[in-house]
Amino acid sequence: MINETIVRVRYAETDQMGVVYHSNYIVWFEIGRTEFFRNIGLEYTELEYNNILVPVVDVRCTYKSSAKYDDEIIIKTKVTKLTPARIQFDYEIVRKFDKEVLANGYTVHAFASKDLKIINMKKNYKEVFDIIYDIIEK
Repeated sequence: MINETIVRVRYAETDQMGVVYHSNYIVWFEIGRTEFFRNIGLEYTELEYNNILVPVVDVRCTYKSSAKYDDEIIIKTKVTKLTPARIQFDYEIVRKFDKEVLANGYTVHAFASKDLKIINMKKNYKEVFDIIYDIIEK
């Protein structure tokens, strides 16, 4: 399953030349990830309420072309790896009007409790683990 989220580049996300500042791509990864969870029926607030945190432990972004002020971009998000203790999301940032790939990358997250101890999701939160697992197996 690939989740698609559309956002419009805001002026505050650009430099004086109207080009998106590089760190905003990582913010867009987070938007894509949050919407991915929401679309499968798991909201971050619900996870946190149940003592499940999903901290980033690794991130990579490869820039291909620049997004500019007022571009509509599509954040394509999918889960590519899932273990009981970790999850990896892959992203592709695409300009909507010409379908040009602007960047791609990934984030790896640990499943952790609020005291930042690693959680075995398959053992301790099987229902949540199974929701994610079923999505990536389709």
